[in-house]
Amino acid sequence: MSFLEALRLAVRRLRTNPLRTALTTLGVVIGVASLVALIGVGEGTQTAITNQIAGLGTNLLSVNAGSSTVGGVRGVAGSASTLTVADAAAIATLPGVAAVAPEMSVSNVVVVNGRTNTTTTMTGTTPAEASVRNYQIQTGAFLTDLSVTKGLRVAVLGPTTVTDLNATPASIIGQTITINGIPFTVIGVTQPKGGSGFTNPDDAIFAPITAVQSRFTGAAALRTIGVSLEDPSQLAYVESQITALLRYRHELASSASDDFSMVSQDQLLTVASTTTATIRNFLIGIAAIALVVGGIGIANTMLVSVRERVREIGTRKAIGARRRDITRQFLVEAVIVTLGGAVVGVLLGIAVTGLVGSAVNVPASPTLAGIALAFVSALVVGVVAGYWPARQASRLDPVEALRYE
Repeated sequence: MSFLEALRLAVRRLRTNPLRTALTTLGVVIGVASLVALIGVGEGTQTAITNQIAGLGTNLLSVNAGSSTVGGVRGVAGSASTLTVADAAAIATLPGVAAVAPEMSVSNVVVVNGRTNTTTTMTGTTPAEASVRNYQIQTGAFLTDLSVTKGLRVAVLGPTTVTDLNATPASIIGQTITINGIPFTVIGVTQPKGGSGFTNPDDAIFAPITAVQSRFTGAAALRTIGVSLEDPSQLAYVESQITALLRYRHELASSASDDFSMVSQDQLLTVASTTTATIRNFLIGIAAIALVVGGIGIANTMLVSVRERVREIGTRKAIGARRRDITRQFLVEAVIVTLGGAVVGVLLGIAVTGLVGSAVNVPASPTLAGIALAFVSALVVGVVAGYWPARQASRLDPVEALRYE
């Protein structure tokens, strides 16, 4: 039997029971669509996180205060008072350092604009924050040396904060808002960076560090010092210089541990890539389970078909059909069902990837690699699922098959 003849017989047989064929194909459709959509979401998540970290700053190195210990419980990094503005000024004098921004954060501040309010994080800093953390201004201006020197109550808002206050970047410039009951004048709005959740760089307020210190914290301790490098290849050298400088300034003994920590942008990207790769593989695993279940459905349907067609198989073998002819016919039926489901599943996956991404707030889109993987996986599942029933059919004894009722 030629392949074309096997194809013709397979199509004719599948058309005799369209409902069963459709339900069998549905399992493959769901599996393939899940693979395409979830791979797209995984890739979108990885891209979004990588872009967000890359947008945090240029050649960024973050120096964090150490951890405090209360009642034997160690706190998070930055909870101790081990970094000062003087430390930041000293780091700025080191070779290889392009800019330094001291950062004093106040979490969960309530911002009020007329009758609208929101809760966000305020960072007390200097004009260097814009270059260190790679912030661009879309309206107004950023902080100035004068505003820091005078401790002026001025604020630069992130675009998400502006939206949460039911305002626009153009309308909020020059307005007076209250932050934890203290009035501040808005002088600028930053360009959107993109992001969401607790680490959204667009949901923030920047104010002169002197104003934040005098009005909110009452202390000189910093949580973080942002450092921008002149050359990323000098990262290890600059890290060693900062370590030696801070240990000297903090008068740490040679046997004592550092009372600060450093995290580079490359380290953040490595951790993010590893994490998102794990998430992507997990999503692919879930979709693969759905595809395997679809394959089991194909195998089950083909086994039932073999049982229903025992006499047909016996008749064909009695008139000269070979075992490979019978195997080919049933295997072609399984592959047709799989390929049909794969095509529909790919189209459905392409259509729903964006919707799934929007549901989880990720800019997802189908990828060529994801489509190819889903299609090939479906084909492999179909061949594997159809081979055993086809082999069972080909091994039927023609005499026994003709006696079968």
